[in-house]
Amino acid sequence: MLLYAIQETPRLQYITAFISKEIFREAIRITTSKDHYIVHKGPKINYSPAEISDAEFWIMSTELLFQKDIKEQSVQCFNHKDYKAFFKTTTGSNFAFDILAAIFYLLSRYEEYLPHQKDDYGRFAHTNSLAFKENFLHLPIINIWLEDLKKELHYHYPELGFRFRRFTFLPTYDIDMAYSYLHKGWWRNLGGSVRSVLDGDWRLLKERLTVLQGKMMDPFDSYEWLDGLHLYCRVKAYYFFLVASKRMKHDKNIDPESEAMETLIKYHASGYQVGIHPSWQSGDHEILLKQEIEWLGYLVNKKVDSSRQHYIRLSLPETYLRLIRLGIRKEFSMGYGSINGFRASVASSFYWYDLANENSSDLLIYPFCFMDANAYYEEKLTAKQALEELMWYYHQIKKVNGLMVTIWHNNFLGNDQHLAGWKKVYETFLKEEVFWDRT
Repeated sequence: MLLYAIQETPRLQYITAFISKEIFREAIRITTSKDHYIVHKGPKINYSPAEISDAEFWIMSTELLFQKDIKEQSVQCFNHKDYKAFFKTTTGSNFAFDILAAIFYLLSRYEEYLPHQKDDYGRFAHTNSLAFKENFLHLPIINIWLEDLKKELHYHYPELGFRFRRFTFLPTYDIDMAYSYLHKGWWRNLGGSVRSVLDGDWRLLKERLTVLQGKMMDPFDSYEWLDGLHLYCRVKAYYFFLVASKRMKHDKNIDPESEAMETLIKYHASGYQVGIHPSWQSGDHEILLKQEIEWLGYLVNKKVDSSRQHYIRLSLPETYLRLIRLGIRKEFSMGYGSINGFRASVASSFYWYDLANENSSDLLIYPFCFMDANAYYEEKLTAKQALEELMWYYHQIKKVNGLMVTIWHNNFLGNDQHLAGWKKVYETFLKEEVFWDRT
C-alpha cells in the first residue's frame, strides 16, 4: 500500500506504522512525490486535502498530523453508520472522516496534554475525556473504525490482502496487599485486633485469630487457586508486585524484604511474567522508583521491564518518560482508576507516541478495559452486574479480534466475606468464555 501525503512527519509515520500492524500484511509506504504516486499501479491512498485522480482511495487530510505543537483541536463528533467519529471530511472523500488523525488524537492521548481538571488523586479525570463525553468510552472505537476501513479498502481494491488477527486474552494481577493477616507482624495485627474490638466486629477478630493460628487460610491468599485456574484455562498471566519499603496511606503491602514476600515473588517469577507495581510514594521520587525496580529485579534474578502504576497514577508524559529512563519497556497502566472502559479507545497494544518530543518511543502499551476495583468501589456494581460488564467488553473486543487485558487483585479472588461472589465471577468468565474460545 502506497500512501501519498504532502509532507512526511513523525506523526504520520507513527500512525501508518500502527495501522500497518493492525490491518495490513505489509507496511504502508509513504511518498511525498505526486508523480511517483500517480504512476503507481497498486493499491494507494491519497492522504491530502485535494483529490488527485479517480483511480485512488482518497482520505481528505486535516492538519493534525502535519502540526508540530500541542494546541486545542476542533473536535466535533458526528454519527456515522453505527459509531461516533470526528474530523469529518467533505463530500468526495472515500472515507467519511480523517481516520488517521482521529486515531492519532485518541492513541496519543492528545487531550491529556491540554489543560484539564484533575480527579481527587491528581489524575486525568475520565469525565474530561472525549470518549466519556460522547459516550463511546465503552467501545474499542479505533478497532471498529479500522474494521470499517478494511471493508472500504477491500471494496475499492479487491486484490488487497489483510492481516489475520485473533482475539487474545491477557489476565493481569496487582498484588497490593499480599495477605490480610499473615506476615504483617505482631504490631499491625494488634492494631487490627483493637480496631475490631472498638468496632464490635467480633467476626473479623475471630477470623484474624483463626488465620494466625494456622487453622484457616488467609482470606487474601488466592495464589494456589489461580494457578489451577490458569492451568485449566491455558492462559498466561502477568503479576505486578508492590514492593514499597516504607508503609504509607496508599502503600500497605507486607515488608518486601520479608521471607514471605520474597518467597511469593520468586514463586510467581518461576512460572509467570512479573512486573513492578510502583508505590504511590515513588510517583514523586524517581530514585525511590529505581530502588523498587532494582529490588524486584534482584528477587526475580532478571531485569524488570514491565510495570503498572499503583492506583493507576499516570500523568503524561512524565510517568512514561520516567519509566523509560529506568528500563521499562512494557506498560499496563492505560486505563482509568475511576471507571472501566477504553481510555485510549483501543483494544490493541501500541507504542507510546511522545507528543512532548514528537517521536515514537519503544514503550509498548497494553491497555486494560476492566478492573475489579473500578467495578466494586467506583461503579458500585454487584458481582452479577460486574460479570455482565465483563462479558460486554469480552464480546465487543471479540468482534474486532482485539486484545483484552483485565486487572484483578488477589483479595477479590480469595475468601474475604466482604467480596463474596467476585471469585465466582472470574472463574465463570475464564471457564465458560475464555477457555471455550481457545478450544
